[in-house]
Amino acid sequence: MNIPNIKKYISEQMQYIDRTYWVMFIGLIMFASIALFSASSFFVFQEGSSTLGPILSQMLFIAVGVALAFILQFVPSKWIRRLGYIGLILSVILLLLTFSPLGVEINGSKRWLKLFGITFQPSELAKLTLIIVVSDLFSKIKTIDDQRKYFFMVMGITLVICGIIFIGNLSTAVLLGGIVILLAILARVHVKYWGSFVVAILTFMICGYFFVNEVYVKQNRTVEGPLKRVITWVGRINDMLEESKTPDAEFRITDDNYQSSHAKIAVARGGKSPFGVLPGNSIQRDVLPQAYADYIFAIIVEEWGIVGSLILILLYLSILFRACLKSSRYADYSAMLMVMGLALMITCQALISMMVSVGIGPVTGQPLPMISRGGTSALITSIYFGIIMSVSREQTELGIRQRAAINESRDDVPDIDID
Repeated sequence: MNIPNIKKYISEQMQYIDRTYWVMFIGLIMFASIALFSASSFFVFQEGSSTLGPILSQMLFIAVGVALAFILQFVPSKWIRRLGYIGLILSVILLLLTFSPLGVEINGSKRWLKLFGITFQPSELAKLTLIIVVSDLFSKIKTIDDQRKYFFMVMGITLVICGIIFIGNLSTAVLLGGIVILLAILARVHVKYWGSFVVAILTFMICGYFFVNEVYVKQNRTVEGPLKRVITWVGRINDMLEESKTPDAEFRITDDNYQSSHAKIAVARGGKSPFGVLPGNSIQRDVLPQAYADYIFAIIVEEWGIVGSLILILLYLSILFRACLKSSRYADYSAMLMVMGLALMITCQALISMMVSVGIGPVTGQPLPMISRGGTSALITSIYFGIIMSVSREQTELGIRQRAAINESRDDVPDIDID
């Protein structure tokens, strides 16, 4: 396809693009630009950079992400599915490289990789490609025998990916595994398969928690090797349980609960007014270390209040609702599962990040999609939107052409005079 033909193709396809998804996408970017400007003060002070430095850096990633989303919406979904398998193999290699000297440790976790001067998280690519591959494999199920074959194939691949991610990032591994189970339910895989898998994983995690807590945490022993972060994970769960039992009069801010405590203070300040303290007037942004990343929603609540927070929550939920509405009409089953998987990932990750910020769950380190500072997350989330919009464009075009063909066939039927 030469350049003139590409221009002609894009021009023809513009009538089929999903403008509603674009409104949601741009809405998140607008939230990001305002929230990051307020929440980056601690980062600016810590790094000694200019006030606009972190904002411009993040907006550059977002601008590249918008360009990727625009291009991807014109790429056929069958190409995306094929690239998903290649990307999955690449993501496994990159995940393994994080344990090499190329891996970068940040905040006690070695989940980043530095190549050619660029630092990124391979787990973001793994989440994207695993959802694409799983959706394609589940779409091949036609018979009862296929259920067993493809379910165990999917679980094998998922265990490899999530197992590698688990070493440095428990929350991402659990989130990704949960999305795969939801896709199995959507693919109508029998409950005896995915149910037994869920029970086995939950049993393993609960037993693991009690073992580490009793043998290591309570005995003040450390864990060496790749699984050294299990102490941190168990400690976060214990902190959450302790905070829920501690009366307000006896509560104290310590090094262990510093971030979560200041996040709660930010939420409390924002809750005093329906519109918060208004953008730019946050106090906690100057003392909360991860105000621009994991706890950015706490700053949004502080500055925007319950009204702004609900708007953002509804914006994320609308992505999932529209995916449910549109995908229920798709003729391509694989495309339907892929769209639902990507929409679930965006929405579930957002809700988990919000729950952590307001103190409902243990600290997980999950960013708020498109809003938390992080170049890899912004680019991959933009690709999510690009793929979703690609499928929507294809299915819209298919529906219009089918209706046109039906109307044309009706016009060709001669009138019959029954008199």
